Amino acid sequence: MTHWKRLKNYRNIGIIAHIDAGKTTVTERILFYTGRSYKLGEVHDGTAVMDWMEQEQERGITITSAVTTCHWRDHEIHLIDTPGHVDFTIEVERSLRVLDGVVAVFCGVGGVEPQSETVWHQADKYHVPKIAFVNKMDRIGADFNNVVRQLADKFKVIPLPLQIPVGQESEFRGVVDLLDMKQLVWLEETLGARYEAREIEPELLDQAVEARDGLVAKIAESDEGLMDRYLAGEHIGSTDLIPAIRKLTLELRAVPMLCGSALRNKGVQPLLDAIVDFLPSPLDVPAVEGVLPGTEQLVRIESSEKEPFAALAFKIFMDQGRKLTYVRVYSGRLQVGSDILNVSKGVREKVSRIFEMHANKRDRVEKTGAGNIVALMGLKSAATGDSLCDPVRPVLLEAIDVYEPVISMAVEAQTRADQEKLLESLARLSEEDPTFRFQENPDTGQTIISGMGELHLEIVRTRLEREYHVPVNAGKPQVVFRETVHEEAGAQAVFDREIAGSRQYAMVALKIRPLPRGKGNVVINRLKDEKIPGIFLPAMEEGVRDALSSGPILGYPMVDIETEILGGEYQENVSSELAFRVAASMAFKKASEEASPGLLEPYMSVEVLTPEEFLGEVLGDVNLRKGRVESISARKAIQVVKAVVPLSRMFGYSTALRSATQGRATFTMHFSHYDLASTP
Repeated sequence: MTHWKRLKNYRNIGIIAHIDAGKTTVTERILFYTGRSYKLGEVHDGTAVMDWMEQEQERGITITSAVTTCHWRDHEIHLIDTPGHVDFTIEVERSLRVLDGVVAVFCGVGGVEPQSETVWHQADKYHVPKIAFVNKMDRIGADFNNVVRQLADKFKVIPLPLQIPVGQESEFRGVVDLLDMKQLVWLEETLGARYEAREIEPELLDQAVEARDGLVAKIAESDEGLMDRYLAGEHIGSTDLIPAIRKLTLELRAVPMLCGSALRNKGVQPLLDAIVDFLPSPLDVPAVEGVLPGTEQLVRIESSEKEPFAALAFKIFMDQGRKLTYVRVYSGRLQVGSDILNVSKGVREKVSRIFEMHANKRDRVEKTGAGNIVALMGLKSAATGDSLCDPVRPVLLEAIDVYEPVISMAVEAQTRADQEKLLESLARLSEEDPTFRFQENPDTGQTIISGMGELHLEIVRTRLEREYHVPVNAGKPQVVFRETVHEEAGAQAVFDREIAGSRQYAMVALKIRPLPRGKGNVVINRLKDEKIPGIFLPAMEEGVRDALSSGPILGYPMVDIETEILGGEYQENVSSELAFRVAASMAFKKASEEASPGLLEPYMSVEVLTPEEFLGEVLGDVNLRKGRVESISARKAIQVVKAVVPLSRMFGYSTALRSATQGRATFTMHFSHYDLASTP
């Protein structure tokens, strides 16, 4: 098979969804029906292949994205199952960065939930084509048409329902395929491995004809030839519709929609057909662009094995002390023993092993090529987002966005002997997960770990004990604050000191002013070279940035401040870069103390789903937590409350919500923005 034909038959896809929509169950069924696994894994009893971590099996949630490969209709599908919990958003972000298409799974009852919106917008950011699978059609309250409407309203896309469900809720027994106008019935005794295409039941025929007519009309709107045939009343078969749907999907104009119940083994094979028919191969997506290191010159990387090697490291995993680097190969070929260049770090490395991954199992291969997702061993310096390439063509690819931690906790080893081991283990965990940070507080001697939420830190703590055998004592989670200023202020500082027998002198004058929330920090240098030699200008900016890292109130980083460097004084032979850096830092600290400094804290977007009878209790509790209710809407018998609440008031909320609503309400939250700290 030529490499062009091989690439045409590749699908690099991810499964994304809100927590508990059934992503992992869908993935398990895909593995079973493609023959990749020989028994059905279940999330609820801890036997899911893709949830292989001990904690994933205990908690019934996905924590780390798992990669596998399966085959369907002579196509090779590389599949990444991503977490749905907001604390592990980075896993979704870095997976979407290297995928060509995604399957978005929605719960037939919950529809478009908050985290589904987050992951959908992440996919949009990377221009990833999508198909939607509405799962859990056997649940009470499942409504396929409602999810279709929500998709159109919330994401402003054209939904293309390719099926209608046969039976509702507990009566759900299959689907009608609108493209071929057949009713698909799954045979229970084969665990859903076999299904039959039958004639449509007479009572469903009118509904199916109407639904197909609406579908063909939507597709024909974007294709003049099809529109002429549609208006002429001609029958348009699936062989004409499938290429038109594929074109709309790849252009991100439409989203094909299917439905089923993965847990009941219904609807998965048509989803596999849709992955092959509608999602892109590496040849269908635009060529990846990078830049020549140290320049702005764009380099296009065509998906071909004849090009020089180029890949992106999108995930690091520590396996029994050995480092695995997951990479997406965009072009070229790679063999065991090859020398490659890590452009991001500027170092050359040797690939000692190449693995095809199946969750936590791995198959050794001698070589790999464009379009593949593999794991490499032997790369000591690689980190998430690093560009790897052939030394003959260095190219820097776009890095992966990393989120800032919003919550922290103090940890200490239970014995003195384990303290060094604790720091080593934390360093390995932070290498795996860019949203996890740790630091030693020089004043208190405490080790502070920071992450995306309470669950994130709890997972880190238990991983330390189980995987790294370092038992730790942990403090209560604390909010990660920021500091800012509320007024304009100016200051100047002189640094005039003798260091190591030589005098160092500099004077810097600057002015600071507040910027709107979320604007970040800006440093403007108004000095001209003739006043102060140009060599010292970067040192002043560096001094300001040093001072921004620790505010005057509690030493948190400062944000949303514009600093203008207005003046300075320089003396021949005694002024140095160090002197200007320190003087700028001193001037900034002086100005920030006079500019009415204040604390900012993280605010969370919270969505609560509650039965109507508990709405009053939920709203009262949100108000007590200094939250702001933004909207209340009805979703059948459920009320949906959207609010913005300070994170510091959300600790222990799940327990409080359960007791106030007899365990019938659920909530999700994700980071919204930093704003003024709420008063106690």
